[in-house]
Amino acid sequence: MAFIVVLAALALVLFVVVASGVKIIRPYERGLVERLGKYRDTVEPGLRVIVPFIERMERVDMRERVVDVPPQEVITSDNVVVSVDAVIYYEATDPQKLVYNVVDFYLAVSKLAQTNLRNVVGDMQLDQALTSRDTINTKLREILDDATDKWGTRVVRVEIQRIDPPADVMHAMHEQMKAERTRRAVVTTAQGEREAAITRAEGEKQAAILSAEGHRQGAILYAEGEAQATKTAAEAERFRQVAVAEGEADAIRLVYGAIHEGQPTSELIAIKYLEALETMADGQATKIFLPTESSAVLGALGGIRELLDGSAPASRGGRVAPPSTPPQT
Repeated sequence: MAFIVVLAALALVLFVVVASGVKIIRPYERGLVERLGKYRDTVEPGLRVIVPFIERMERVDMRERVVDVPPQEVITSDNVVVSVDAVIYYEATDPQKLVYNVVDFYLAVSKLAQTNLRNVVGDMQLDQALTSRDTINTKLREILDDATDKWGTRVVRVEIQRIDPPADVMHAMHEQMKAERTRRAVVTTAQGEREAAITRAEGEKQAAILSAEGHRQGAILYAEGEAQATKTAAEAERFRQVAVAEGEADAIRLVYGAIHEGQPTSELIAIKYLEALETMADGQATKIFLPTESSAVLGALGGIRELLDGSAPASRGGRVAPPSTPPQT
């Protein structure tokens, strides 16, 4: 019975020893095998067996990892103290170097990042540092990547989480931003009013031009109408005068023919002449023009006087021949 217990105990110990020599490496891990304290090999993922108590295996995680760099106070080139907080993303490239070349990788990379933050941000002014985070990230990543290459890691990227200026500087920045936004609002309002005034002036100018053009066209049409009416009135007056002149000429010809046909005496002609003179004398004219051929009429007047006095015989046949030509009008 005691033998069976001892045998079972030996079997259990043997099982534990054999089990301790069986290792399973996950897909994202690499195994470093040491034999009697000396590096022997780097094994890939899978089932691996080592010699217990002689060999040991250390697993190294090859996934990308994050290191949070503590806030660091940095003095910028314009003598402003700011607090900078960064985050480093890295991944292991050589597990052997990562294990044997650095004792505490997290502490080493954090201190290295803090030191280089002072150098990178210290060469910038505050406004430049606040607006150049991409530049800071790129410079810091290049520095850390070169420095950590001997540790078997690759710095993937560096991100600046915060850059916090002092409270009084933040207040001044807020006031400056407020003043800048107020200035932009005033400028935008002024530009809007200017454009509105220009638009109104352009509209009034166009309206004035159209109104003046309308008045001009109206004046032209009115003048053309007046000219046409004047021309028409002048034509009508000319036709009227021509008609009157033609009528008077016809009347003169008719009267002259009637005189020739009636064969009036010199005395009758003289009396009609005197009546015409009386009518002419009653008008507005101040001068009286006698016809150029009035000697016959004056002779007739003398004959009428002699007849009234009884000193001259009546003309033969009681009639006198009319003038050879009609009186000049």
